[in-house]
Amino acid sequence: MSYQQEYARSIEDPQGFWKEKADAISWFKAPQTILSKDENGIDRWFADGELNTAYLALDYHVESGRGEQTALIYDSPVTGSKRKYSYNELLDEVSRTAGMLASQGVGRGDRVVIYMPMIPQAAMAMLACARLGAIHSVVFGGFAPNELAVRIDDAQPKVVLSASCGIEVNRIIDYKPMLDEALSIAKHKPVASIVFQREQSPAALDGSIDHDWMTLLASAEAVGCTPVLATDPLYVLYTSGTTGKPKGVVRDNGGHAVAMHYSMKAIYNMEAGDVFWAASDVGWVVGHSYIVYAPLIRGCTTVFYEGKPVFTPDAGAFWRVASEYKVRALFAAPTAFRAIKKEDPEGALVQQYDLSALDTIFMAGERLDPPTYEWTVEKTGKPVIDHWWQTETGWAIAGNLAGVELLPVKPGSATVPVPGFNVQILNESGEPAGANEQGFVAIKQPLPPSCLPTVWGDIDRFRSGYLEQFPGYYVSGDGGYLDEDGYLFIMGRVDDVINVAGHRLSTGEMEEVVAGHPAVAECAVIGINDSLKGQLPLGLILLKNGVDQDPAELEKELVQMVRKEIGPLACFQRALVVSRLPKTRSGKILRRSLRQIAAGEEYAIPSTIDDPASLPEIEALMAEAGVISVPA
Repeated sequence: MSYQQEYARSIEDPQGFWKEKADAISWFKAPQTILSKDENGIDRWFADGELNTAYLALDYHVESGRGEQTALIYDSPVTGSKRKYSYNELLDEVSRTAGMLASQGVGRGDRVVIYMPMIPQAAMAMLACARLGAIHSVVFGGFAPNELAVRIDDAQPKVVLSASCGIEVNRIIDYKPMLDEALSIAKHKPVASIVFQREQSPAALDGSIDHDWMTLLASAEAVGCTPVLATDPLYVLYTSGTTGKPKGVVRDNGGHAVAMHYSMKAIYNMEAGDVFWAASDVGWVVGHSYIVYAPLIRGCTTVFYEGKPVFTPDAGAFWRVASEYKVRALFAAPTAFRAIKKEDPEGALVQQYDLSALDTIFMAGERLDPPTYEWTVEKTGKPVIDHWWQTETGWAIAGNLAGVELLPVKPGSATVPVPGFNVQILNESGEPAGANEQGFVAIKQPLPPSCLPTVWGDIDRFRSGYLEQFPGYYVSGDGGYLDEDGYLFIMGRVDDVINVAGHRLSTGEMEEVVAGHPAVAECAVIGINDSLKGQLPLGLILLKNGVDQDPAELEKELVQMVRKEIGPLACFQRALVVSRLPKTRSGKILRRSLRQIAAGEEYAIPSTIDDPASLPEIEALMAEAGVISVPA
């Protein structure tokens, strides 16, 4: 079937299309109701179906006679460790980990926060929660204590699972002190904190709720799979919101499993037994979807990599892993390949490895700039596929479907909408835009399976954040256009969330931290273009009257504050002191105009501006500081 036929059927007969895809996975009770509305009036898929996601990922393959196949490869250049787990072995580990959680009272519907590095136990923890029908919420290992505390208070977990430390290129990050601080800050108190001890830096377990992972596991009994409804939550994953309060994206079990299974073939062209590597982290949606769940549901071998694209030990790390394990598809963010290109511009290290098994390289998480696309194609000789998706959807909204029909590539475009996603470009009035006309990227309802049905505990925030701006549509928050061939071009966020190395971060949250400095009267944080990370935050600081502080010293203090409160992932490194911030007469800071200046774009002074001279003044200051991009 051609792409056009597949896509047209998904839009014209969504229930027939998704029933066929649902029939391809193993249900405990097959759904009879394919699409319906829930009590909040939200579209839900397979509402009367019953299944278990861990069963699909593990037990099903063992029962099908493929238990000796490798399920998970752990490769950790930062520790020198490597290990392979068969489906039999992984099933045993997950069943006992589920028993460990059950011994602490965890059952169907309970939440478990997972604060762990890229070690196999993180995947085991996620699958163990799924096995019990519990809801996991993974927080990226090393996130600052207050950020972890906010998530603990929102998810209200019965248990927190952690490791004693994470390991970076040249340093060890002790997790337990950060977890302890988060638990002291959080209003909600879990009943247990279970810590996996790593030999590089074991943690002292002296809290009243602390338990040693391996001690509990040794006495745990293996448990079976708890049947859950398709509409029961599998996990909650927090993503930045413009208010500064993170949004808990809810993922259901049934729609997610169907979409994961379908996407592994349709998008990535993977068959059972193939080796798939998503070079990401379980803290992000890519790690949930394409390190843990989708490859295992499809019966593939997944690679769990604890390292970096460079410096572990060099810029050949990706090629070494792909060669050693005969990876068929590699998926990473463009920022990873920009880092490799920076360290090995001629691609000399690529030539040292046998990449004959590698069919395709996929990139997502941020816009794939044409120079990175062209360098990767030239140096590897492999097809490079850009695709665009969000935490909220859990899988690609647009891409070039390797398992259906590969279309000609247009650098800068994520290619075409994926089956199930009725992508439209709308203008300010909610009317469809013409070809090549920029507007709001929206998806006409119903959204396909796997997309979020709500924000955890806050249906009103879900409606206001995604559904109310254009009734009948989900608004992605990104701007872009469709060209005359139906190719989608994403141009960037239309709100104040920036994308740093594939990680969405709230500038509003950074502003809150910066504004807490005693010298700061007011501030704005915007995203500026960066050749390596895509975007970086830039702070514009208005000092309090009478304050006389050295700007360089202030910048250092603000960098440390943001690092402590949000974490090093924010990459907050620059702060410029300004004499005034451009505002509307109503007091709103003109962030869009500031972003245009920083991007080197032409800008018009808005008619609503209170002080027309403020924008040219800041433009001169940015130029002097060297933060204005040269337009492409």
